[in-house]
Amino acid sequence: MDNVELRHLRALDAVAAAGTITAAATRLHMTQPALSRTLAQLEARVGVRLVDRSSRHLALTSAGTTLLGHGRAILAHVDAALAETRAVPRPLRIGYTCAVLGRQTVPLLRSWRRAHPHIPLDVVRRDNSTAGLATGDTDVAILRTVPAEPRIRTEALYTEDRVAAVPDDHPLGDRDQVLLAELTARPDLPLALWPDTGTASPDLWPPQHRPARTVEVGNVDEWLNLIAAGGAFGLGAAGTAESHGHPGIRFIPVSDAPAATVYLARPVHPTHPLTENFLAAVRDVVSG
Repeated sequence: MDNVELRHLRALDAVAAAGTITAAATRLHMTQPALSRTLAQLEARVGVRLVDRSSRHLALTSAGTTLLGHGRAILAHVDAALAETRAVPRPLRIGYTCAVLGRQTVPLLRSWRRAHPHIPLDVVRRDNSTAGLATGDTDVAILRTVPAEPRIRTEALYTEDRVAAVPDDHPLGDRDQVLLAELTARPDLPLALWPDTGTASPDLWPPQHRPARTVEVGNVDEWLNLIAAGGAFGLGAAGTAESHGHPGIRFIPVSDAPAATVYLARPVHPTHPLTENFLAAVRDVVSG
């Protein structure tokens, strides 16, 4: 393990992203045989197989996936350190899954632009529990669940009301507000959930009124499309409704649902030199 080098981690990252040796080699501007040797060296040095080569489209083994998560974080730290050392500014990447700060997103982006005109913010959606922090894809994140990841710190910013998302032709679609029990009165309409990042759960309902069925989706786009097509209903936070207006969906406040908490998250070891400045900017916008 002492002999693992950054080039090994970059090779693993490229293979995971590209899916084939040919495409990964092109990304890294190296030959296919050289990349294959680099991967073989990495596997020899860690002592386990990292890439499943049983098909034309390469896939990582469970060990490879674990190393990739840590490796991407390491590469992000190195890139951030080099950028700071060279005084070459790069964007600060904000991760999110379903929404950023709702109505406060634009004020945040504008205030940052005024204060730091040479360091843009990149708003990046990543459909996983850390919104890209664990893999080094983002520098900070806005989350609505707390990830089980010791390398990430979170702080609660504020709470949001819950809203129901129903097809616009739903019997409740013309209501100003609804109750949880009213949403499950139609047993034919399942509750749409995205397990890794969503805030809804059947446990929010009293036992006698829990949804008869649930259906899982992978991200907010799938969630919206399924509901708009009449295949499910959803329960989300107000920020999702503010960020994702949809012509086929009505968002209705749920008067008896507990509020959802919005969290500000960042790595224990920052990957961007202006991380603390951004945290302060978020707190300022939220408190104002």
